[in-house]
Amino acid sequence: MTQVPFHLAFPVDDLERARAFYHGLLGCPVGRESSMWLDFDFLGHQITAHLSDEATKVLTNKVDTDDVPVRHFGAVLPMAEWEKLAQRLRDAGTRFLIEPHVRFKGEVGEQATMFVKDPAGNALEFKAFADSSRLFARSD
Repeated sequence: MTQVPFHLAFPVDDLERARAFYHGLLGCPVGRESSMWLDFDFLGHQITAHLSDEATKVLTNKVDTDDVPVRHFGAVLPMAEWEKLAQRLRDAGTRFLIEPHVRFKGEVGEQATMFVKDPAGNALEFKAFADSSRLFARSD
């Protein structure tokens, strides 16, 4: 199947703080914008931060040993890029929701993962596989 860009819209409470996080910290180029929303190029995908007063309620599920936010989005990166991003976030003093680490060690789904929150409280996960062909691998 041909990979196609996805689009995701999500609420934020301050567009300039969203710009500072997604563009300034993560390095996502800014696309179209208005006084109510901002588009970002998130690794070739279009994400749109919409100004909203929606409260962000955090619900979690246990995944391996982590309490993972149910509502989150992110990207699967090559391992070297994941490591660089983890270091950039550490260097910037980012508070991790879930610290960078490897989950499912020794299992089919072994992956490096980390979670951060944007300034509006939206959870983002960045993950990487030592073997990218294992992204959808099952243990059955």
